[in-house]
Amino acid sequence: MFRFVLKRFASAVPTLFVVITISFFLMRLAPGGPFNLERPLPPQIMENMKRVYHLDDPLWQQYLTYMGNLLRGDFGPSYIYRDFTVRELMLQNLPYSLKLGSIALLIAVLGGVLLGTIAALRQNSLIDVMIMAVANFGVTAPNFVVGPVLTLILALTFSLLPAGGWGDGSIHFLLLPVITLALPEVAVFARLMRGSMLEALRADHIRTARAYGLPNRVLVVAHAMRAGILPVITYLGPAAAQLLTGSAVVETIFTIPGVGQFFVKGALDRDYTLVMATVVLVSVFIVIFNLVVDLLYAFLDPRVRHD
Repeated sequence: MFRFVLKRFASAVPTLFVVITISFFLMRLAPGGPFNLERPLPPQIMENMKRVYHLDDPLWQQYLTYMGNLLRGDFGPSYIYRDFTVRELMLQNLPYSLKLGSIALLIAVLGGVLLGTIAALRQNSLIDVMIMAVANFGVTAPNFVVGPVLTLILALTFSLLPAGGWGDGSIHFLLLPVITLALPEVAVFARLMRGSMLEALRADHIRTARAYGLPNRVLVVAHAMRAGILPVITYLGPAAAQLLTGSAVVETIFTIPGVGQFFVKGALDRDYTLVMATVVLVSVFIVIFNLVVDLLYAFLDPRVRHD
């Protein structure tokens, strides 16, 4: 198992290298720059700004400089937030996204697995239809619609919850953004779990166990769910990376000071280093959670073994 983990981390290095390289050159080759304002700066000031940030160097030299700094954990200065380095911005704002995303991920996994299992056990019943209808709504309804609607109903109309802000970080302040962030993932997990559970319940070994009189609760929990949850585990990797690194839309709607806002704002303002840091962060999370998914596969499926 230890060798497998080392091999996965070793294979992830070239992947991260390719992603960072492509992102670096795409950002640099896109039209515009971090100092292209509506009112252009005087040429002399523009030249000084580029010289300070080494943007007047050849592109290959900028790339080598950036990669060298990145290996030392230096993401460089922010071109927009002049008083902060990108590393300081990430360290300051990432905990907000991690807390929000962790709660949303927990709700998404538990809620999706539970609803999908109930729907599969009650196939074609009214409960099944209602759960799938809610799941379809969760998949199709964008969070920039769900968020304001929930705010209008629960915050502005009935004054049950705050309309936005982090507050003291309690669930009272986070409930609305968590629901908005988790709802699409709950829907996806529920649909995946329902389909895989229906297939698992029709498997030959499940039928044999039922014929031998195994209690239905043991049959579902110990056997069917263990096989049926595998597609959910597969989707868990990218879903966890997305939720834990923040959603720009949700964080903007509810004024959450997370890192999700930096990706959109950095791209619009051509803040190269800020966007690159977000790309690196998401890539690392995906690699880590895909490794966790592989380890969970080995635990849940006895046919999978990692040497």
